[in-house]
Amino acid sequence: MNAGVASRNPDPVSMPVDLPVRLYMRALRQYQKLLDPKRLASKDKVAVPGKEEERWRNKDEGALLFKRWGRTRPSVESATTPNPAPTAPNAQPSDLLKFLAINALELSAPASDALLKSRSSEWFQLSGHPGSLAPAGPGTVWKRRAAGDHPGHNPERDTYEALASCPHMRAAIPRYYRELEYGGECFIELQDLLHGFRDPHVMDIKMGTRTFLEDEVSNARARGDLYEKMVRLDPNAPTEAEHAARAVTKLRYMQFREQRSSSAEQGFRIEAVKLPGQPPLTDLQNVREPQQLAATVARFLGKDERARRGIAARLREIRELFERSEYFKTHEIVGSSIFIIYDDERVGAWLIDFAKTRRVPEGTQVDHRASWQQGNHEEGFLYGLDRLIDTIETAELPSEGSKAAEPDVSR
Repeated sequence: MNAGVASRNPDPVSMPVDLPVRLYMRALRQYQKLLDPKRLASKDKVAVPGKEEERWRNKDEGALLFKRWGRTRPSVESATTPNPAPTAPNAQPSDLLKFLAINALELSAPASDALLKSRSSEWFQLSGHPGSLAPAGPGTVWKRRAAGDHPGHNPERDTYEALASCPHMRAAIPRYYRELEYGGECFIELQDLLHGFRDPHVMDIKMGTRTFLEDEVSNARARGDLYEKMVRLDPNAPTEAEHAARAVTKLRYMQFREQRSSSAEQGFRIEAVKLPGQPPLTDLQNVREPQQLAATVARFLGKDERARRGIAARLREIRELFERSEYFKTHEIVGSSIFIIYDDERVGAWLIDFAKTRRVPEGTQVDHRASWQQGNHEEGFLYGLDRLIDTIETAELPSEGSKAAEPDVSR
């Protein structure tokens, strides 16, 4: 009986992406009879998931990943292969319904509002472009292809595919599933890093001393619109010549933006912080001095020395993997982020965002720590990671009975 029920579960990968709700409803109709009290009281057992989540860590890959419903871990080569449903005795009808809803939608299409109600307090987009991410089901998200990219030029997809096959870096990134098209738009499907954490602390950190591409600033023409943006941010920033011309170049404006944050000096900037029970803190433009960064990290960690040790160890692991990766010896990693999450039980950190990752010209060598000069393609990723690790390890956490200092986030 169990094997027969499991075999009739819909295949969430092979089914068309525009049919998840219909398949879900059909699955409910097929299994309604299983919820009949007389049948449930019989000797036959129904294949349903257990209620407890299983947490696991693969020592070889070094990534914290979590399983819901006791599913087996897919390999990189078979990441899109569905796993058989587990069995668990004495499950309640509500468990079965939830299991059917999940299996009808996972790895298929963004879940409906009704089915995501239970996740509304757990899933959020911390920073980045609003609307670029959507939860696709428990455990996965869809990320929209960047504007201007196309099937022949999709750096983020290409980078995830390359790193997913890299024995070193696959442990440092979200699990990559596939590229797909839905509703006339293109997406990549990734592991939802928030999945499995309960009311977590979350921090999004943009890495590097340079977060713009060299070809973005190759045009030396001065622009009035960028001058206006600069003046709005800081009326005293333009030089006398720039005030007279009422125009600045793109390079001048981008470097001005980097210098307003901690990126230029420290090689990283804190984009956003989410603390349990509070809305995301994103107004962090002025957090750039070392003491301000340390105060923000202390607020993020609270009094949790366990989390501090776990995060620092994970970041050192990512640094070691990065340095051993052949891929990063030939690519500049511009505008990527470190995504850090912890709750009362778990700690995790991942390298994300590869829309501006580019292969460097043949014969060019990058060490990711050297200062950037036009044409050398250095972006300071490892320079920033060194300083981020030091900041986390040395930040003075509040003692018992005291509160963490509030970082200065004034405009």
